[in-house]
Amino acid sequence: MAAIGVLRLPTSSTSSSSSSNSSNLNGERLSEASPSPRLVYQSVLGIILGGGAGTRLYPLTKKRAKPAVPLGANYRLIDIPVSNCLNSNISKIYVLTQFNSASLNRHLSRAYASNMGGYKNEGFVEVLAAQQSPENPNWFQGTADAVRQYLWLFEEHNVLEFLILAGDHLYRMDYERFIQAHRETDADITVAALPMDEKRATAFGLDDERAKEMPYIASMGIYVVSKNAMLDLLREKFPGANDFGSEVIPGATSIGMRVSILHSISPFMLLIGLKSPFCFYDRSSPIYTQPRYLPPSKMLDADVTDSVIGEGCVIKNCKIHHSVVGLRSCISEGAIIEDTLLMGADYYETDADRRFLAAKGSVPIGIGKNSHIKRAIIDKNARIGDNVKIINVDNVQEAARETDGYFIKSGIVTVIKDALIPNGTVI
Repeated sequence: MAAIGVLRLPTSSTSSSSSSNSSNLNGERLSEASPSPRLVYQSVLGIILGGGAGTRLYPLTKKRAKPAVPLGANYRLIDIPVSNCLNSNISKIYVLTQFNSASLNRHLSRAYASNMGGYKNEGFVEVLAAQQSPENPNWFQGTADAVRQYLWLFEEHNVLEFLILAGDHLYRMDYERFIQAHRETDADITVAALPMDEKRATAFGLDDERAKEMPYIASMGIYVVSKNAMLDLLREKFPGANDFGSEVIPGATSIGMRVSILHSISPFMLLIGLKSPFCFYDRSSPIYTQPRYLPPSKMLDADVTDSVIGEGCVIKNCKIHHSVVGLRSCISEGAIIEDTLLMGADYYETDADRRFLAAKGSVPIGIGKNSHIKRAIIDKNARIGDNVKIINVDNVQEAARETDGYFIKSGIVTVIKDALIPNGTVI
């Protein structure tokens, strides 16, 4: 759900070393065998970048950071890279945040802070917020600058490598294999990348002529950087560089550092759908999230097809087709939900709350009676009244109706978090 940067690296910059050895923390040589879980746990520090302002996902990012956007009924995007780390035996993890980070920080605290252990109880998932100091008076200026501002903390860890990840990407990867490849090639930096054809390369920022003339690959925004190389690059060689993909890594190749490009580990998937190759149902590599202790979803005389239903929902005598229904969703009688993402709610309203709202002529959280929603995104805690139609009846492609509680982008209606859509509204 975030852009993939394009790296144009000379062929000679890709490490082709046949060496299969490197040193561990004790100076001992590592063999070609995959690193043991204990070694990876001890020797790699995960650094997850919380992302920018998220303007392309607005209004979903109006009140939250991109990695906090709900996903797959029960999850948030940040759960993907954190779970990939944990499943790869990397459990020392920092998450750097800056924009709209309150909900992200809250989720990480509830999901991981009290549940981390690992070897000798050394595991952690810790939030590092952007901060101003006499040495760094500015907020994070980019991916490299964010890491630079916390190098003083990262270098205290007795590790061999830093694993740099984006917090808003959707994919599965075995980072142990990635790290092993980095060590086998004796690289300073290893970049996870995808081959990019000419047509797609122009869409990722290369003009037509340069796309035809030069080799190009799409960086997945996933890097392994040897500790000493990171310290040297960010402090000495490129102290003013703000971004890894466009500045630090091309700069590293220009000064002769060993940059390895790896593009055979795992496919990268941007979106999730009901038939997406991304799977939450892999017992060997679970996706972790916040334990909410919600009851099972209750469906009373409902017609549900090709859909995913989150925890704690109450669904009554309605039709749901090809949709994702988020946790704590309440859908009333006669409603029709098609090709829609309902993000659900952060809390339940009591019967007394609902009676009070009805007496005031207001609308409770959830989908009202006989409402029809098609090809839309309904953000959390939205109040959709009775007999509402959110079907883009005029086939509008772009519209900003924030005061009315919704946006339309590429023909898809997005109802803003906490918005109220009154009874009888037609969109």
